[in-house]
Formats: sequence, structure tokens, C-alpha cells
Amino acid sequence: MTIRVLAAATLSSAVLFPAAARRPVLERAPAEYVSRPNPYQLEASAAKAGEKIYERECSSCHGDHGQGLRGPALNSPAVRRAAPGALFWVLRNGSLRAGMPSFSHLPEPQRWQVITYLKTISDQGR
Repeated sequence: MTIRVLAAATLSSAVLFPAAARRPVLERAPAEYVSRPNPYQLEASAAKAGEKIYERECSSCHGDHGQGLRGPALNSPAVRRAAPGALFWVLRNGSLRAGMPSFSHLPEPQRWQVITYLKTISDQGR
């Protein structure tokens, strides 16, 4: 009987949490988002504006410099390698499983500014 319960639990978790849901959140971004370029890439003024938004919206979980507190570190190689469009998708949708809320309430330009800032802190983490 224990084997049946274990098999049923395994089947249930496979249905409820398909393999795609277990992938890192950045890898779940659809191709149409991943291919989107950051219109503010390398703009110092956008990075400065993004830093202010980051401090207000993100630092309580991700730390003042992206080092991670209650949320994952953002000054990491994964963020450094991530496509700007994938980061945009994560900001727009959040991640329920990871406990990250959606930031779709921020206008698109502000989300891109945050991404511009994230790329500067991840560059400093090298």
C-alpha cells in the first residue's frame, strides 16, 4: 500500500508541478520576451533612475547592492548572462513559487530602467 501512495504522490506532483515549473524563473521566459532588447542599455541616466526604483521596490528582498537577503542575489552570473527581455518578463510576471510579486504596476520604461541598473550591479560582481 505504501508503494501505491508513493506512486500516486509522484504522479500528482508531476501533474501539479511539471518540469517546466521547476526550471529557474529566468529560463521560463517565452522567446518573444527573451529576444526583446533593452531600449536603455548602457544609458547612465537610465541606470541611475533604475537604481532609485530598485531601492524603493526591490532592495528589501534583494539587498542594497543585489547581494540577496530574503530573495536571490541579483549581482550574480545568472543575471549577468540573462537576456534583458527575460529579466523584463520576470519583472512583469513575478514568480509565485519563488515568492516574487509582479511589478507590472510599474510602467514599462521604469522596468527597463531597473534592468539597466541590474546589469550595472551584476557587472560589478565579476
